[in-house]
Amino acid sequence: MNKEKRNFTDDQMLRRNAEELLKKKQDKMDKVVMETDSIKLLHELQVHQIELEMQNEELIQANATAEAALKKYTMLYDFAPMGYFTLDPDGTIDELNFTGAEMLGDKRFSLVNSNFKLFVSEDSQKVFDKFLSKIYSKKGKESCEVKLGYNGNKLCTAYMEGIVTGDDRKCLLSVVDITDFKK
Repeated sequence: MNKEKRNFTDDQMLRRNAEELLKKKQDKMDKVVMETDSIKLLHELQVHQIELEMQNEELIQANATAEAALKKYTMLYDFAPMGYFTLDPDGTIDELNFTGAEMLGDKRFSLVNSNFKLFVSEDSQKVFDKFLSKIYSKKGKESCEVKLGYNGNKLCTAYMEGIVTGDDRKCLLSVVDITDFKK
């Protein structure tokens, strides 16, 4: 029985020693695996950083393109040789360009939220009302000729074209001073 116990103990010792050796080997392998994982992770992070830098460059270029387009649009809209207006269905001015403000004889910021009808002379009110009614009742472009003026002051004779936009139901109106052509 003593012999059996000794063999069992020797077997246990052998097992324990084998497990310790395996653990040491695993520790060495874990270090190698960890180093390999660290290298892979570092590589992935570097690749991701370069991707982000490339995306940032694309965003910078897209922003520059958008700024150039905005500048071009602003120049085209604000300094066009004709008046541009955006009107609500009741004729309230939402937006206008500098030429439009000049045609109405006031500063641009003071004309926003004013009613465009106030600047249509009395003898052209019916024409303008019919124009506005038509433009909101059917799809498509409409045009008319009116005299602009307020408080008894004649400003100019104007040719107008307008169209109503989709969902927001705003009237985009272009106004050309044709006073000199009428003479």
